[in-house]
Amino acid sequence: MTRLADQLRTLFPGTALAALVAMAAQFLSEHYGAPAMLMAILLGIALAFLSEEPRSAPGIAFSSRMLLRIGVALLGVRISTGMVQELGLGLLGLVVGGVLATIGASVLAAWMLGRDRLFAFLSGGAVAICGASAAMAISSVLPKREESERDLIFTVVSVTMLSTLAMIAYPILAARLGFDMRQTGVFLGGTIHDVAQVVGAGYSVSEETGDLATLVKLIRVTMLAPIVLGAALIMRRHAPEEGARPPLVPGFVLGFLVLAGLNSAGLLPGWVSEGASAVSRWALLTAIAAVGMKTSLKKLLDVGGPAIALVAAQTVFIAVLLGIGVVWIG
Repeated sequence: MTRLADQLRTLFPGTALAALVAMAAQFLSEHYGAPAMLMAILLGIALAFLSEEPRSAPGIAFSSRMLLRIGVALLGVRISTGMVQELGLGLLGLVVGGVLATIGASVLAAWMLGRDRLFAFLSGGAVAICGASAAMAISSVLPKREESERDLIFTVVSVTMLSTLAMIAYPILAARLGFDMRQTGVFLGGTIHDVAQVVGAGYSVSEETGDLATLVKLIRVTMLAPIVLGAALIMRRHAPEEGARPPLVPGFVLGFLVLAGLNSAGLLPGWVSEGASAVSRWALLTAIAAVGMKTSLKKLLDVGGPAIALVAAQTVFIAVLLGIGVVWIG
């Protein structure tokens, strides 16, 4: 107990600071309409000097790592097999194919152009699956490099900004293309990066579109576990040393799958699912604030134009693919 108390005292200052940044970001989001994840990152970067303070550094590092895993694991309470049955095999194949094609095309393009394939996988997964949450989950199983935190922050910032623009532009685009309510819902849910922006875009069209867009988006979220698991297995296989290998199944992925299974079986009461979903959101928001506090703005600016072009190209790719798909399937 004494050792645990000492650890809590060590972690508390940094964790409390990250939580305060998360609360400030949420306040700005609720009162001014700014994306909470983006605000958490920017506020965190402004307070980056705190990660060098001995009293707060351990808690900030803990928040950026452990709270991330907790938040991703708890996302499982939002997933159920009933979603798959409701969507139908044709549209399900389109959504899953869009995710896999976007990630595959990103890595292939990086390989052909001689670019960083790990960054391409990170950004492609964020665009294809669920924005900031996917970026943080994927980053946690990739090999740790000097550029790891810089790449993560850049990916979260870029996909959040593009997702916000898509929330405004895509409903207009869908109307111009003549999509009906169902096609619009699948298009919005299958292309916009973050869940909050999908909800905003979908319900700005109609309640039916919003419901379907949210369903499609959650189907994309279910892809997070197998993608992260596959990445972990690949990284483990290619780890240079036995001691450096990551675990066969990351604990947070296992937690995600267990919670999704319990929810699918109807074993989780509504209040548990709602509570766990709220905890997940706050854990992820606090984690991304902590990651921001560990990031140097100068290093972030070193990413360069090619990385920006890659994320934009990934966004356009999945939008074109899903747009063609909903027209073809009908």
